[in-house]
Amino acid sequence: MLRTIVVLFLASSVAMAKPVNKLVPEFASDELVMNGVTTSLDGRRFVVVQPQKPGQPEIAEITAGKVRPYPDATWNDWREGQDGRRAFVGANSLRVGPDGALWIVDRGAPGIGKPLAEGGPKLVRIDLAANRVTRVYDLTSVARGASFVDDVRFNGGVAYLTDAGRPALIVLDLSSGQARRVLENHSSTVAVRPLIAEGRELLDSDGRPVVVHADQLEVSGDGRWLYYQPCSGPMFRIGTRFLDDASLDEATLSGHVERFADTPSTGGTAIDAAGTIYVSDTDRSRILTVSATGKVSTLIADPRLAWVDAMWIDDEGRLWMPAAQLNRTRGLNQGKDAVDWPIRLYSIALGVKPVRR
Repeated sequence: MLRTIVVLFLASSVAMAKPVNKLVPEFASDELVMNGVTTSLDGRRFVVVQPQKPGQPEIAEITAGKVRPYPDATWNDWREGQDGRRAFVGANSLRVGPDGALWIVDRGAPGIGKPLAEGGPKLVRIDLAANRVTRVYDLTSVARGASFVDDVRFNGGVAYLTDAGRPALIVLDLSSGQARRVLENHSSTVAVRPLIAEGRELLDSDGRPVVVHADQLEVSGDGRWLYYQPCSGPMFRIGTRFLDDASLDEATLSGHVERFADTPSTGGTAIDAAGTIYVSDTDRSRILTVSATGKVSTLIADPRLAWVDAMWIDDEGRLWMPAAQLNRTRGLNQGKDAVDWPIRLYSIALGVKPVRR
């Protein structure tokens, strides 16, 4: 009798246990390397693309299982030698901002190590209701030479961006459009570890190690902290009040940088409202969580999560993950194309709230 009760109790416990979260395939492409995804409140889906051949868009909207250049073909039709002010030269990341608009980071160059186009480095705001560009923030005053403007996060009237080519953070006043570089060549923005994916160091087409400096960044839900890291880790943080204070010199600002978590080589991150940061481990095809105290744990490990790049948490509490396989593309794989098509977008139900700052 006792054994029967125990068995029934265990069966009941299993039935009531929270189901294991599973990867949900959301979209697949046999042509496009999608390395970032974002969604709007009304369910529209947008991706940033790293074109592998001429004619592919930089930014696309997924509609009825198909992709179309966004906001239009003209913005996705830049050609080498052209001015880069009114077209995407090399879109690197995108996200729906706290204002509901779509924001695009354009590194301003068609690839890693390639020269910047005239007027290329910029932050672009697109009104989703009108499907048109409403403002272009020119970043040429702070992105020059080897600069590779990488990603963006918002905090009230300020945008923070990373420069993965000429290591630094960029602080942009969204009202005035004035930008300044901070923590340039600081130990927290410079990559010192090799960039690893699926057990191998990334090498470019000439066999040289791929180096990606300040890359991923997140702002805490209360706006107090900016978390950031080189692509190969580790993760640091700094109080936003110090970043926003233009009167602080570099030495004083550097003194407020804290090492936060020992993260591995990373494709992309996201943060939820409770302060948990989600980090893709490109070496072991995992998604890690970093708690508000810096503790690192594994959320999910799956070989399908090959180089998950810029992630997104939607308003239904799902974590979106583009398995971009960037490490298998020619530019990061010694000139050899080893992509296992299709490229897929996955989601996983977390039941968390996103940060919308």
